Amino acid sequence: MAIIINIDVMLAKRKMSLSELSEKVGITISNLSILKTGKAKAIRIETLNSICRVLECQPGDILEYSEIKK
Repeated sequence: MAIIINIDVMLAKRKMSLSELSEKVGITISNLSILKTGKAKAIRIETLNSICRVLECQPGDILEYSEIKK
């Protein structure tokens, strides 16, 4: 897939753990891990909204389009 999810980058910038994000967003660590590793087939807008609210970022900070898979 050409969409890359950079949750790990934003977590590092905010000095936040995946478990802390999970608690604040209300999403299981398993589901966040699926997003983080790029194995997700879709993401709900509501979920993206919650992640952006907690990480104080824009969707473009998390989502990246690339022709070359990283």
